[in-house]
Amino acid sequence: MADQKGLDLTRRETFKRFTPVTIRFSDTDRLGHVNNVSIASYFEASRCELFDALLKQAELGPDIDYVLARVAIDFKRELHYPGTVEVGGRFVRIGNRSIVTGYGAFFGGVCFATGEAINVFFNLKTRTSIAPPPVLRDLLEREIAA
Repeated sequence: MADQKGLDLTRRETFKRFTPVTIRFSDTDRLGHVNNVSIASYFEASRCELFDALLKQAELGPDIDYVLARVAIDFKRELHYPGTVEVGGRFVRIGNRSIVTGYGAFFGGVCFATGEAINVFFNLKTRTSIAPPPVLRDLLEREIAA
């Protein structure tokens, strides 16, 4: 999967951050493959690490968070239990109230799935979407450019 910026999410070099995820037996379907819902949860683990580190660095306080608005996954290869997956995650582009993130999931150095998510910044007090504060936008822009 290449995103609109031309990033090749199937290549490890596209990512500087990786989240290790242990494959559980319960992640498999009746054919013995790791199922699609489990792969979505692997991307979620990476997404949470990306955003949590960013929000902590921005020091915005407890009222600003993010919510998932869309997720898309392209499955490239079969994956089987047991083992550990490495999920690369990165910020791809920023909108007025949203941010797109991209993912590549690797097993044994080979990409078996790529994904993209759109998240919306959210004020927990007002329960509404918001534009990211300037300090957060600046951090995101620097991450995307890197």
